[in-house]
Amino acid sequence: MYRYPVKGLSPEALPRVVRAAHRSLPFDRAYAIENGPSKFDPQKPQYFPKIRFLELMRNARLAELRTAFDESSHVLTVRYENREAARGDLRTAEGRASIERFFAEHVADELRGPPKVLYAEGHSFSDVAKQVVSIINLASVQALEDAAGAPVNPLRFRGNVHVSGWPAWHEFELMGSEIRVGRSARLKVIKRIVRCAATEVDPETAIRDIPVPRLLMKCYGHADCGVYAEVIEGGEIATGDTISVREAKLPF
Repeated sequence: MYRYPVKGLSPEALPRVVRAAHRSLPFDRAYAIENGPSKFDPQKPQYFPKIRFLELMRNARLAELRTAFDESSHVLTVRYENREAARGDLRTAEGRASIERFFAEHVADELRGPPKVLYAEGHSFSDVAKQVVSIINLASVQALEDAAGAPVNPLRFRGNVHVSGWPAWHEFELMGSEIRVGRSARLKVIKRIVRCAATEVDPETAIRDIPVPRLLMKCYGHADCGVYAEVIEGGEIATGDTISVREAKLPF
């Protein structure tokens, strides 16, 4: 399991987590960095497309960074070229300003306005309007790797849950199905994930080296990899938990 505390920045592995119904993972995409005025209102948070923020589709050099987020203090640490480049408490104006100054320099030629750290209590800066969990089938990634003839790191797809044991592309057969993770958490698979140019970026090197969306389209006739699921009953889940699938309940 992984979460991405700041949209576009490093993943954090989670050995276990408690999921709430109709919510994303705690602190997943809790923060974003505005790229040009977005008119985001933290008092009335709403969905905005990812192009309003710094993100890998257009800002590949974000993958050069290694970041760490402390959820108890909300301190974000940014490392670049094996050194600490910035640190700040994202709850304070001073801390946000420290992070913003770094990005103003690091991606200066890609900015449409001053970078601004954004946050709203309970909001997730997801790529979709609904708060969801993204699921990546590792066998599907392996199939894509075989087609590419080169290693494909599953972290390219920035998913929350990596699943092993399913056949390749089995996740697409689960539309409308409920899945149980661990003893109590129940999720409903609601949408395939259409992939964009962000997946072209190697998360280790920050180089665009594999045209993932075009490769998917060429080999499989679609640009999808992974699915979104909505948590319909919360509960604790942990790495290594079993996933069971109930019969699909497709709308008429």
